[in-house]
Amino acid sequence: MQSVRPKKSLGQHFLNDNSIAKRIADTLDGFPQLPVLEVGPGTGVLTRFLIDKDKNLTVVELDRESVAYLKSNFTDLEHERIIEDDFLRLDLASLYDGQFCVIGNYPYNISSQIFFKVLDYRDAIPCCTGMIQKEVAIRIAADPGSKVYGILSVLLQAWYDVEYLFTVHENAFTPPPKVKSAVVRLVRNSRTAMNCNEKLFKAVVKTSFNRRRKMLRNSVKPLMGENTDVLQDPIFTKRPEQLSIAQFEEITNMIEPFIA
Repeated sequence: MQSVRPKKSLGQHFLNDNSIAKRIADTLDGFPQLPVLEVGPGTGVLTRFLIDKDKNLTVVELDRESVAYLKSNFTDLEHERIIEDDFLRLDLASLYDGQFCVIGNYPYNISSQIFFKVLDYRDAIPCCTGMIQKEVAIRIAADPGSKVYGILSVLLQAWYDVEYLFTVHENAFTPPPKVKSAVVRLVRNSRTAMNCNEKLFKAVVKTSFNRRRKMLRNSVKPLMGENTDVLQDPIFTKRPEQLSIAQFEEITNMIEPFIA
């Protein structure tokens, strides 16, 4: 049985703890009927437990060496279900007609981009679970008022309920990363639309947190034209980490008539 060399350029840290892999696979038990897309299966430690659960499983892996390993060692997974491609560039609508779940031991260096991709397909993905860097997990699950509440927190929580499930020690990986990891679960909430202009909402959130030490009246001012009288409202004396999603929607509606 050939082995796969972890590649630093791909952010690969292969999970080596079967008990952790099983716990991650169990996070999708609430969606037993939906097909599953695993991102970055590597050597297939998590893949095995998903197959054992009789999941309608497809895996997408960028590393050619890992793809060859999976095809050789997972004969119960049809070769057309082992896709050699970059998840971030993949047209997910070409893989599924209906809803599906996403799971993985996500590379730390692209975990945020993976979640933004999931957001793009939010109506097709009712659940996304997986392992990421602990600091990122804390950030996306953070509540308003937290020092780590930020862009990802707001944009993800607008559409998903985010759960921090458990922490994973460095020794559960080969090679061990320099930081701890955590498993999170994102479950689609009941929202069907933003209560404001969604494109502007994203711009307001990103602009605000990119200048998070400033009051909102200063951070959102570059988005506006000459008329900035609305910024005298007391809500604009707050800093972005103090605002709930509903309040971000509120200020988006307040400034929209005055956008440059």
